[in-house]
Amino acid sequence: MHVGELRLAVIGDELAAGAGDPKALGWVGRVSARTLTPDPMTVLTLAVPGETTTALGARWEQEVARRTSPEADNRLVVALGRADIAADLSLARSRLNLANILDMAEQRRMPAFVVGPPPGSTADGDRLADLSAAFGDVALRRRVPYVDMYTPLAAHEQWLGDLAAGDGLLPGQAGYGLMAWLVLHTGWHAWLGLPDDIA
Repeated sequence: MHVGELRLAVIGDELAAGAGDPKALGWVGRVSARTLTPDPMTVLTLAVPGETTTALGARWEQEVARRTSPEADNRLVVALGRADIAADLSLARSRLNLANILDMAEQRRMPAFVVGPPPGSTADGDRLADLSAAFGDVALRRRVPYVDMYTPLAAHEQWLGDLAAGDGLLPGQAGYGLMAWLVLHTGWHAWLGLPDDIA
């Protein structure tokens, strides 16, 4: 159970920033709006579009450190995208990059929560499924909550329709709503030490 201000740093790419959402909320804004805390909650989204896990690993610690407070309950949300596939990173490299981020967060005593990459181009489907499973395994081994976005959305009609209505990569209002629902129903409140008030 947290005491005092709850401060969440969300690190990730354009999906963490809610790019493409006409409501400008993304999944982070929707989840924040549904998270009722007894103490103030500050959500800081530190996003870099098109960023691989290698680049994320190189920058997150310094950026997050400037936004933590010894008086706050500081936590880390790692929102993973699909850039590792476009950059042709090996699964082993992607796994190692996430492992290093989670290990450093543990050293800093920052509880972590990992959100996996959602489906994108159908051409990348198999590779993205493998990447999501690999990220999930890394999180499981470290007892860190992991939201599998790929499996439930890969054949979801509303998700696919939302992607098709846009550029084929970024979700719109409906897609971000689905992402938020998955986060809220995959241990989010328990991770924050809050009662699960989701209907």
